[in-house]
Amino acid sequence: MEKKELTPITVLLVEDHTVVRKGIRRLLEDDPRIRVVGEASNGRDALSLAQRLKPDVAIVDVGLPGLNGIDLTHQLHSLSNRTAVVILSMYGDPAYVRRALQAGAKGYLLKDAEDQDLIKAVLAVQAGSSYFSPAVSRVVLDGFLGSVVVPETEDELARLSDREREVLQLVAEGKSSKEIAQMLGLSVSTVESHRKHIMDKLDLHNTAAVVRFAIRKGIVH
Repeated sequence: MEKKELTPITVLLVEDHTVVRKGIRRLLEDDPRIRVVGEASNGRDALSLAQRLKPDVAIVDVGLPGLNGIDLTHQLHSLSNRTAVVILSMYGDPAYVRRALQAGAKGYLLKDAEDQDLIKAVLAVQAGSSYFSPAVSRVVLDGFLGSVVVPETEDELARLSDREREVLQLVAEGKSSKEIAQMLGLSVSTVESHRKHIMDKLDLHNTAAVVRFAIRKGIVH
């Protein structure tokens, strides 16, 4: 009786640094259980690719241009539960981890993790489980036990709608209202309205303040 060949786990790799992305791809494809079906260097391209390719797993960097990794995770999770997201980040700060988990991420790895941890994370989330770097696991456990008090300032982003967070990032990246309108398929007046709502909700009074806020929250770097 012939042995049935296992179907490889399909992975979408989303990382804006080409050298890092290529290295991760080589690592993943050394494992016959995994097949990388697509790569993207920004969140918007990743969203389009995910809708077309429907990968089992997306490995997503936090600091992506156009649409950051956490908002990308939220949109992927809203569209379909088919693609499990593993966040790959330099930041183990509890605020980042909480936001990622709230967005629907199933795994969170720090970039200094061992090579095999990434393989283990892909296998775990595809099987319906979760996987976290040891330092991140402590944050997750503390959250479940209720011992972490979330400062009110960390909830500032929750005041914004999904669309407002998209506009916030693009404003912070230096895009004009016209450019944002073209990227998001909106009218310029709608973008201007979103900008006003963002500044009112966050009590920010100029574009420089918006940029500083976005950097402080890790939305842009």
